Amino acid sequence: FFFFSSFFLDCEMSSNDAIKDGFKLNSMNLRNADSGKILWQNTEDMSTPDVEHEARVPKKILKCRAVSREINFSSEEEIEDFKLEQRVFFKGHCMEEWHFDFGFVMPGSTNTWQSVIEAAKESQMMPAKALSGNVVIETRFMNKDEVVSVSNVRVFYV
Repeated sequence: FFFFSSFFLDCEMSSNDAIKDGFKLNSMNLRNADSGKILWQNTEDMSTPDVEHEARVPKKILKCRAVSREINFSSEEEIEDFKLEQRVFFKGHCMEEWHFDFGFVMPGSTNTWQSVIEAAKESQMMPAKALSGNVVIETRFMNKDEVVSVSNVRVFYV
């Protein structure tokens, strides 16, 4: 019994490792959700774990009522139920948490995923000067409820 349990656990772990190894974030952009105007874009693979990435985002994005995030990604492996869990940290304290569900990803595919994120009320917004360099967005790339990879991006408002 123990042999079979560890065998299945090893298979599942190697499956998630294969997903992580075959996953690439090709590009990402942030748009004003009302006008559709691109405010920031990047082609760095910010899904790479064990590195703190940096994003220099125009501070005018904080004035948007809602922001549309578009990611383009490729996966060599099948992902049964692709999800993102994001936590926004300010000086190490979690301020917000978001969950996004994509669903099934075909092996060998390239996909575009757009999500709309509504801003907090203006009275609850902090100024760009206080936020810049003090915000880290932690993204957990998930297959079902299993963490495949975790990435961190420090945000600078310019």
